[in-house]
Amino acid sequence: MAGVKQQAKAEGKKAGKKSVKYVVDDLPGDVVEGFRIQHERRKKVARTASAYSKRYGIAFKKLAKKYKKKDGGWKKDGFKRCAAAARKQAKK
Repeated sequence: MAGVKQQAKAEGKKAGKKSVKYVVDDLPGDVVEGFRIQHERRKKVARTASAYSKRYGIAFKKLAKKYKKKDGGWKKDGFKRCAAAARKQAKK
């Protein structure tokens, strides 16, 4: 696949961007299918939350009501102050 890409780039520089599209479209089907199968085999690794981020999230939710107005909106600089307080509490 790497050789094909290099060839496409070289031809693209000579003739412009339109030719690169046609070079890739004209690849043999087995090459394209092999790339597609290899791409599908890769498994996505799920992100696991760290212990700190869990503590921060819990602290933020507990403190949020203190920094919000009655209608549910944030007070002036409420989000920033709530996040700072949650970080401080999560650090303990």
